[in-house]
Amino acid sequence: MNESTVISEEFFSFLSGKASTAISRRLQRNLKDFKLNITAEQWSILYYLWMEEGLTQQELANFTFRDKPSITRLINNLERLGMVIRVNDKQDRRSNLIYLTKEGRRLREVGMRQASLTVQESLEGVDQDELKIAQQILEKVFQNLK
Repeated sequence: MNESTVISEEFFSFLSGKASTAISRRLQRNLKDFKLNITAEQWSILYYLWMEEGLTQQELANFTFRDKPSITRLINNLERLGMVIRVNDKQDRRSNLIYLTKEGRRLREVGMRQASLTVQESLEGVDQDELKIAQQILEKVFQNLK
């Protein structure tokens, strides 16, 4: 095995989940520390609804890069927790629009604070130039695979 193969395998391992999983686990812990009864996956759905309510399940799937069954499961669980409600789309009866409940809106401030803390923790020791380079590289990888 040559050096470029090793670098490629390590890079693939990193890109395919190591960093993402570590960040997700830390977010989960940070949410739990503040007694927020949601998962990091559920947080990602709430995040997009905090930005804009009335999104369809398909839009949420696209934003979060999840498949329809995963989005349905996440929304079902958020609905059970009283965080979101589904409303039939009057323009397209096949679609549901997802809205936050009062409880879902109430979590925004602390949920965003915990996410910011997670980002700060994950970027500790990374300077701005390194961060810009990493963002550019990851954007290229994403564009290549889109």
